Amino acid sequence: MTAREQRSVLSAAPAAPAAPAVPVAPAPAASAPPGSAAPAGPLRYRRLLVPLLVLLLLGQMAVAMVNSAARQTPTIDEPVYVATATDYLREHRLRYNPEHPPLGKLVVMAGVAVADPHYDAAFTGDQGRIGRHLLYESGNDPWRLMLWARLPVIALTLLFGLVVLAFARELAGTAAGVAALALYAFSPDVIAHGSLATLDMPATGFVLTSVWLVWRARRRPALYVPLAGAALGAAVATRMSALPAVPVLMLLAAWSVWHARRSRGRSAARREAAGAAVAVVLVAVAVVWAAYLAVDPRLRFTPAEAVPDVGGIHGLLVELLPFPDAFRAGMRVQFAFEDYPWQGYLFGRVYTGSLWYYLPVALLVKTPLGTLALWAGGAVVLVAVRRLRPAAPYVLLPPAVLLAAAMTGSRDFGTRYALFMPVFLAVAAGGVLAVRRRWAPWVTGALVMFVAVSSLRTYPYYLPYSNEAFGGPEQTRLRLHDSNVDWGQDLGRLADRLKRRYPGERVWLVYKGSGVPSYYGVHGSDPRGVPPGEVRGLLVVSDSSAAKARGSLAELIRTSRPIDDVGHSITIYRR
Repeated sequence: MTAREQRSVLSAAPAAPAAPAVPVAPAPAASAPPGSAAPAGPLRYRRLLVPLLVLLLLGQMAVAMVNSAARQTPTIDEPVYVATATDYLREHRLRYNPEHPPLGKLVVMAGVAVADPHYDAAFTGDQGRIGRHLLYESGNDPWRLMLWARLPVIALTLLFGLVVLAFARELAGTAAGVAALALYAFSPDVIAHGSLATLDMPATGFVLTSVWLVWRARRRPALYVPLAGAALGAAVATRMSALPAVPVLMLLAAWSVWHARRSRGRSAARREAAGAAVAVVLVAVAVVWAAYLAVDPRLRFTPAEAVPDVGGIHGLLVELLPFPDAFRAGMRVQFAFEDYPWQGYLFGRVYTGSLWYYLPVALLVKTPLGTLALWAGGAVVLVAVRRLRPAAPYVLLPPAVLLAAAMTGSRDFGTRYALFMPVFLAVAAGGVLAVRRRWAPWVTGALVMFVAVSSLRTYPYYLPYSNEAFGGPEQTRLRLHDSNVDWGQDLGRLADRLKRRYPGERVWLVYKGSGVPSYYGVHGSDPRGVPPGEVRGLLVVSDSSAAKARGSLAELIRTSRPIDDVGHSITIYRR
């Protein structure tokens, strides 16, 4: 047999069976040193750390807000909203406060229902008088009624904190979510207005929720586009100032759906994107109608005060709105407000009308310094870091448009008109932790701690907060007025101060607010109609009134000596 034939035979022969595998016992785990914890222990604690931090942040926020709600007397707007909510509850009619849609007041109504106040439906008067009558002339306890009216808004504010957490976490990770929540939970403006029975915080939170849901629609558009429309409708059904967000949300919804459907071809993706924009508007409009129908299924609108006529482009716009008559009447009232020559105050200057830069300057004064730094850093990171860049339009465009719209308004009354800035930019600030540098978490943590200390130091006087660069809450009255400082919230504290420190002294009072001083035991005469030489004793002046003082009041303040401060919103002078 040749060599070639031998190789052929060998290659054709069947292979020998493999030897059976011998089972190998696993190597014994290394024994832990005596007294050391099992590896699962630290892991379990790490998993609990984030929920504990969230509970801690929201817990301190809840304590701050509930304490403020329990200790502050009614601010200027609150009696109107509470009385309107009571009228919704008892009479189911659209009568008072048409300039604001009903949803926010329906939220307040949940607390009013628990308080169960006495209500005189036959009382005649404007919305300011009905609020005063409900709180002080109907046998109700205003402290109890106001606390219950504020609690639903507090609950909503806490829930919106979870939206901030979730939004930032989806963008940049868990640490970013916690950092964003910390900025939100320690924001003096959010705490101040989240503890009041007003509409600013609910409207802001609903806009944020709508944007977050539109962002999520990039993955599941069929689920999240309608939900985003519902949240947007809730915002518009709370405050008409949310209307500029509608075209922004339409654009973002279309972009999200186009991103989700682009694999199906450009033509199909464009059609679905246009459909998403329309769907957001239709759902939002439906929610606005539902809010009015919840008050009165027959939509009877019987305003307690005359609704102004509005012509020109504003009148045409009102007629084109696809909303109930009561909503359109409220728009006419809002346009009439815009034509009123309101007085403003900024850094010692009293002026008539508005200043386009008022809100940016006010935000600069009333935002913690650490927050300002993280806002700026977060905005830059959203644009500069490639993986976060898709989120930049969602986080930055809505507050930019809303701020631009607010800056064109005629009422320079406070940062509450720009409350969306600390809410949206908290989400942006969390993005700083997406920077892959060793210093990023340390710098972010240090700035968040700085914000926390600044916020805790102002407790419980959150409304008059200003940051350290502008002297703190004690100096806010020198630069800003109205709801930035003094919104009538410290009448109860004034009564306690006069009783404890100045019993029996003659009081001359200039109070700016909707409370009734005599109910709280403050009995003072108005000094403005009295010769200055006869004004002796204590001169008590709300800081907003002092800021814009002219004539006799300015002379009285100039010739008096400040001796005390109440809540950084009321000053007591000695004459």
